[in-house]
Amino acid sequence: MTQHDIVDCEPPGPVSAPAHQAPAGTTDTHFHIFGPIEQYPLSPRRLYNPAFSPVSSYLEMARKVGIERMVIVQASIYGTDNRCLLDSIEAFGQERARGVAVVDDSVTQDMLQDMHARGVRGIRFNAITGVTPLEWLPRIAEMIAPLGWHIQLWIKSDRLLQISPMLKDLPVDIVLDHMAQVPIERGMDHPEVSHVIRLMETGRCWAKMVGYRVSKAMPPYPDLDEFCRTIIEIAPDRCLWGTDWPHIYLEGRPMPDAGVLFDSLYRWGKPEGIKRILVDNPARLYGFGPV
Repeated sequence: MTQHDIVDCEPPGPVSAPAHQAPAGTTDTHFHIFGPIEQYPLSPRRLYNPAFSPVSSYLEMARKVGIERMVIVQASIYGTDNRCLLDSIEAFGQERARGVAVVDDSVTQDMLQDMHARGVRGIRFNAITGVTPLEWLPRIAEMIAPLGWHIQLWIKSDRLLQISPMLKDLPVDIVLDHMAQVPIERGMDHPEVSHVIRLMETGRCWAKMVGYRVSKAMPPYPDLDEFCRTIIEIAPDRCLWGTDWPHIYLEGRPMPDAGVLFDSLYRWGKPEGIKRILVDNPARLYGFGPV
């Protein structure tokens, strides 16, 4: 990859106040922090150059939406250098922040224990840009199982279907990133879509209801509705929500509005179920205390 292939990302756009009030303890389970490049170097294998998106800017958005707890996800542009992630957890404070890290096969149990003490609760496998080969899944899963962590998969739905036999033997729960990149435009009966539904029926998979990247519609992304309602009905205790702030690498999509993304939940579920998605489920998965 040459420098000319790397996309410069826009800064996040304005955020509207949601029409619905966020319940106490509302948790954003998927976003990124991008600090100063001189402090946190970017991977030469990256697909994009992010706009500066610090903790302070995130908190401005969070206050407007009503987010009180947050789970930072290691972005691909940092590779396996988790310093920005760990420093951001510290800046937010562990009483309200957790993280999902990326590691390579040189990781040790002592390194994982150190990250656990600093607020990490899962390992992200990036099967789209090739940062973490899926062949490492069994070994990493065995290492993190004693910590009570999970595997978060950023993977295209066709590849997810291919590795399904491997997943059933892993000793940890699986979180499907970005709604497993399902081809939503092909309908609920498409094999890749129905496969994700079957995975959710196993009781071992969680879904992040972060869907604008798979939508083929304009905001508020109505083509996601049937799939999201189905997932919530099947697995109300294993659905999560996130903003995906600061919305990098959009590939021609319109810049999302976190307030609109939040209100989408209220098209998909009832208030008591939405509270579960926003508060109870993430508290259980990431180990947050009582609200």
